[in-house]
Amino acid sequence: MELTIISYDSANSWSRSADTVDELLASVTSSGITWINVVGLDNSDAINRLAELYRIHPLTVEDILNAEQRPKVEEFDNYLFITMRSIRLHEGEDLIFERISWIIEGNTVITFQEIPGDSFDGIRRRLMNNGGRIRRMGSDYLAYILIDSVVDAFFIVLDFLGSEIEGIEDRAMDEKDKTLIPDVQRIKQRLLQVRRTVWPLRESVNLLLRLESPILSREMTPFLTDLHENVIQAVETVETYRELLAGVMEVNLSAMSNRMNQVMKVLTIISTIFIPMTFIVGVYGMNFTYMPELGFRYGYPITWGIMILIALGMIIVFKRRHWL
Repeated sequence: MELTIISYDSANSWSRSADTVDELLASVTSSGITWINVVGLDNSDAINRLAELYRIHPLTVEDILNAEQRPKVEEFDNYLFITMRSIRLHEGEDLIFERISWIIEGNTVITFQEIPGDSFDGIRRRLMNNGGRIRRMGSDYLAYILIDSVVDAFFIVLDFLGSEIEGIEDRAMDEKDKTLIPDVQRIKQRLLQVRRTVWPLRESVNLLLRLESPILSREMTPFLTDLHENVIQAVETVETYRELLAGVMEVNLSAMSNRMNQVMKVLTIISTIFIPMTFIVGVYGMNFTYMPELGFRYGYPITWGIMILIALGMIIVFKRRHWL
């Protein structure tokens, strides 16, 4: 478990790490805003100790530790609880899904993360470098920009998936591409995971927007409205990408069907040309004693000539009818 704390006001800021919860909280000051970040949920005793000090309800602790918890917003007497799942790119291609929880209590924001690494580095730099509005606003604004950074990370993932879909679209007409279908299925599976993450978030952000809580100041309304619009945009982008993938599949299947039709057309024409030849060969292959043509000296070459003329005649007819 990693424990870090950042405290700040409009004039000053400082950051510190600690090994235990008591050591961390010993440095908490009563003035300014405090952000406590907990990385790793394996130490339930430490989380329970933190919950005890900040009067966090046991049901909230259970939700924090529950890996399958759906996104939700809950208001308690002394704090606001928010939990959601985040998505971020790792090493350019892999998607990392993580559940993050927020506790907003007075001038304190506590975040709980499952694994190291997040999209909060830019916020940390702004806090330490007196970066604009964030140092002048309250804890509700800090929680907002943390959530907003998670939503912004969705668009980075969606841009990556969009680039992959563009590459897939360029290959859709190549019916010989054997890796297209597996690639489409892989991207489709990723989009499904993203959709399962983003879709429930709409309700949570909408609830935050409508929530009349003393913890959220009225100044937060335009920021939460913008956050809700971003989530809606992410949901719509996911649905658009799913439709694009369905279109790619249809185009590829149409190309394969067209290719198959061309092959069947050629085979059908070849079979049609050989039908009269097969008939002639079948007639003269019968073992009757009295067949007048069997004793004719030039019967063999004449038969070949007739079959060739029939084949050429049929080819000419097919070309005039634009079947070839």
